[in-house]
Amino acid sequence: MSQGPISYIQRTTDYYLGLGYNNPYQWACFDDVPFTHPDKPLKDMRVAVVTTAAPYQPDKGDQGPGAVYNAAAKFHEVYQLPVVPEPDLRISHIAIDRTHTHAADKNTYLPLTCLKQAAEKKEIGALAPFVYGFPTNRSQRTNREQDCPELVSQLLADEVDSLILVPNCPVCHQSLALAARAAERAGLLTVIMGCAKDIVEHVGVPRFYFSDFPLGNSCGRPDDRPSQEQMLNDALCMLTTAIAPRTTVTNPLKWQGVKNWKDDYANIEKLSAADIAQKRADFDAAKTVLKKERV
Repeated sequence: MSQGPISYIQRTTDYYLGLGYNNPYQWACFDDVPFTHPDKPLKDMRVAVVTTAAPYQPDKGDQGPGAVYNAAAKFHEVYQLPVVPEPDLRISHIAIDRTHTHAADKNTYLPLTCLKQAAEKKEIGALAPFVYGFPTNRSQRTNREQDCPELVSQLLADEVDSLILVPNCPVCHQSLALAARAAERAGLLTVIMGCAKDIVEHVGVPRFYFSDFPLGNSCGRPDDRPSQEQMLNDALCMLTTAIAPRTTVTNPLKWQGVKNWKDDYANIEKLSAADIAQKRADFDAAKTVLKKERV
């Protein structure tokens, strides 16, 4: 397979067709992209984090590093939690790359530590007092009509100037792309830090900091603070240096794991008939759990 960025749209389409679902998902796509120009320097901005990580729920099963996909741990509404004390947010509920990475180092998907450091160094005006959770929702209409207005309302009430949005799974990238568009229309500056290049650019966003890493590592390599600090700084710089929408900057750092990691994610060609049957059963079971959780 090509060693360029994974085409997650095609990969996931082939995967679910291979599992027997004959209704390929239609990804969001827009020609127009809103864009807000900064009216103050970065050192004067209040910056917030928007994440698809979920608050830990002790009664919802295994949500620790290495946990299998846990549909019961999913959340369905926008939330805000204080950054002090730092909330316990986890990503067991989303389709990250569970083969070539792990979620033991939360700094790979939640850049609060590095943002606090940036605030202490006066590189940003302040870190917003809350972290905001945005639901990973396959329903684009629900994201646009329900989740986006609620998120924007909370951000404006908290006098946020700019956002770092951090998706994890493929659908997360679409959900936060929609959120970024809504925030930008409301006059806020946004930059997405993500790993699914084709999905974010297909939707169309103002600013995108792309890292060619396994899903779940949008903010840096595991246990590699220098990479996390560099990536956050690069993303923050985009808030004031981007001059037009659809600006993508590619992280120059390389993944340090196995070289063929891209061959494995959701690759239907690598599954046996028994594997496919089990994956289909697991997916159907997850959908049943989600229906119960929504009720």
